[in-house]
Amino acid sequence: MFKQITFILIMAVQLSFSQSKITGTVTNEADEIIPYASITLEGTYIGVSADADGFFMFEDLKNGTYTIKVSSVGYKIVNQVVNLTENETKTLTFKLQFDGDLDEVEVFGNRFKHPDKIEALTRLPLAPYEQIQSISIISDKLIEQQGNLTISDATKNVPGVYTFATYGNKRESMSSRGFRGIPVLKNGVRVHSDFRGQGILTDMQGVDNIQVLKGAASITQGVATDLGSPGGIINLVTKTPKYEFGGNVSLRGGSFGQARTTFDVYGPLAKTETTAFRLNGALERADSYRDGISSDRFYINPSFQWKADDKTTITLELDYFEDSRTPDLGTVNLGENDQNLIYDLPYDQFLGFEDDKALTTNTTYAVRFDRVLSDKLSLKGAYYKSNLELDDKGASLGGVVSDVDGNSIYNQRSRGYSLSTREDNNSVIQFDLIGDELKTGNISHTFQVGFDYRTNNYNTTSQRATTVDTIDVFTSNTSVLPSDIDFSAISIQSAKSKALGFVAQDVVKFNKYLKAFFGLRYSKTRTITETETTESDAFNPLGGIIVSPIENVNVFASYTNSSYPRTATRLDVNGNELGNERYDQFEAGIKTNWLNSRLRFNLTYFKINNKDINLPVYDVNWEETGYYAKGGNDERKGIEVELTGRILDNLEVITGYSYIVAQYKEHTSYVYGSAPLNTPKHTFNVYANYSFKEELQGLSVGAGVYYTGERPINDWSAGAVTHEGIVPNQEPFDVDTNTQVNAQLAYKVDNHWNFRVLVNNVFDSIGYNAYRTSFINQTDPRNFSGVLTYKF
Repeated sequence: MFKQITFILIMAVQLSFSQSKITGTVTNEADEIIPYASITLEGTYIGVSADADGFFMFEDLKNGTYTIKVSSVGYKIVNQVVNLTENETKTLTFKLQFDGDLDEVEVFGNRFKHPDKIEALTRLPLAPYEQIQSISIISDKLIEQQGNLTISDATKNVPGVYTFATYGNKRESMSSRGFRGIPVLKNGVRVHSDFRGQGILTDMQGVDNIQVLKGAASITQGVATDLGSPGGIINLVTKTPKYEFGGNVSLRGGSFGQARTTFDVYGPLAKTETTAFRLNGALERADSYRDGISSDRFYINPSFQWKADDKTTITLELDYFEDSRTPDLGTVNLGENDQNLIYDLPYDQFLGFEDDKALTTNTTYAVRFDRVLSDKLSLKGAYYKSNLELDDKGASLGGVVSDVDGNSIYNQRSRGYSLSTREDNNSVIQFDLIGDELKTGNISHTFQVGFDYRTNNYNTTSQRATTVDTIDVFTSNTSVLPSDIDFSAISIQSAKSKALGFVAQDVVKFNKYLKAFFGLRYSKTRTITETETTESDAFNPLGGIIVSPIENVNVFASYTNSSYPRTATRLDVNGNELGNERYDQFEAGIKTNWLNSRLRFNLTYFKINNKDINLPVYDVNWEETGYYAKGGNDERKGIEVELTGRILDNLEVITGYSYIVAQYKEHTSYVYGSAPLNTPKHTFNVYANYSFKEELQGLSVGAGVYYTGERPINDWSAGAVTHEGIVPNQEPFDVDTNTQVNAQLAYKVDNHWNFRVLVNNVFDSIGYNAYRTSFINQTDPRNFSGVLTYKF
């Protein structure tokens, strides 16, 4: 028995010593050590990280053939096949090449490849640099660096895009090129049916990139059904699976009681790498600089991808968001509408009720199908759906109180209360046949032919008590809501719309110097309300050229138009329908890439006219006659300048400037030459991030400056009272300019731990966003936060 046990032990020892191992080092092309690289054995779950000297080791390996995969952020992945025999040690050296393709080394989008889901906007397999339209991409790297938590935080890096209003900090409504409330899409589908949704909320944790297409997008997105559609579109693209294991968890704490935790996990589900998953989410609670205001949110974003074969990929995505917050009524103006006397309301005063609450629930689904038909042809299909529910209960501020002599007491206001709900259900089915550089003789064609079917349904309810009490903004007021509120009758509105669109585009490349763009879209829209059903159709063209006189320089010019069917059924004096309104857009400019596409400069001139408006007709007393007439001319024109990329290997920059001249011209309601509300002539942004090397390696610092010019708080009426707060013939005051400076400092301990300190509004510069004369909301004062992240 003893001999048998001894024999077994000896054999075990021999077998253990017969195991093989692999050792090695990882360097770059300059033979500099790359620390903490990731090394895995393909087809297994075995993996190690190199140490600070770039050294790694696999021990106790069985005999056989292994494929070694080496990766590190900022470098191209290297694979090498190794054969091991009994009791053998292999010593290897891996030299990694710098990879300019990775988003991790670019804060303003991907330099070479087109970003994920960009076809949802453009429908063409072209990078933003190659498109005829003005497109900006914000990567998740920039969102992480700046600690952005809102859409406006991220898009302030894009010239000509700015916050229109927050409606009591309940939602974000964005503007571009002088058009209010531009559509915000998520994964290519509208979250709201139209501008009446007053913007949206979302969580940045699930955002892979933000795509901003400025100007009319009638070819790819259909007719203009939002007020802001001619100004552009913002598309929020959620994160999708990766075929390598990884992820991160983070904790964030900051001013005003902010506590936020996030997670992101991804990887393959099988050794064959035909399926992969991703799951990320966030949980947050926060107070505010103003007493009595708090918020809570929950976000989850799972996704799954299946490579059915080497030519077919199916991706499933879900995005779920819940937000509960106290609306902030903001402050008031202590003067006439032509005087800027905005009151700096003390932070310990809150003008609403303690039970005020705004609830948002948004769920979006996506199913995407990609099929490679040949090396030149592919088929893309997608189904996107969004469900939105809003439940708002809150106070409202009414008119100025007058004394017995009729004199206005500007610090005293009537306070009302309202209840409202909204439900939006939107969906898109889209199919595209895409050709990439098909040849006809010496001419190549990159084209798209497809269709989309969109449905938009919404229901709203509202009740309102015009006056609950009277408050004085100079003193503390009760925040207890009376129990005997007398609500007006409930108001219910609903509408359904269906739109079918066919679109074709062709990018004709004659030679390396000249390309021509041609496109045409046909749209048919049906809208159903309680009282009527309306139908309209429209043809919208796109045409343009790109001239490349030298390498990496594209000079472009384009024309497109979009139709606005919402007011098409308005009747003229003879009872005839006036038909669609139309926006004409002309763009021209230059797009350039330098230093192997590491630095980009773009200059764009745009001019957008609505010369076909269906305007109300007034009598001599400025009373509406009930009929309408064609005419008018709303014009937006200006320039946009962008310089983005890497000036040095460790210095990233983003700069932008926009000049917008927006005017009402030949309009029956507004003064000739006056600007639409909340339209600044000038916006400017600059951001830089510097990463230290050698002694301070791992440390980076960044800072940004963001300027918004003065802008009118309301429209300037020529005599008609068209909206809240308008005084006929009185020029509204301008909201003051505002410049905000933000700063960040980050330290990367190794490939796992990262700590970031954020200081927003460093100089405590207070600005205001307003919706007409209500919801005058202050920008956040100086605030601090720290973010601790562990990556794996």
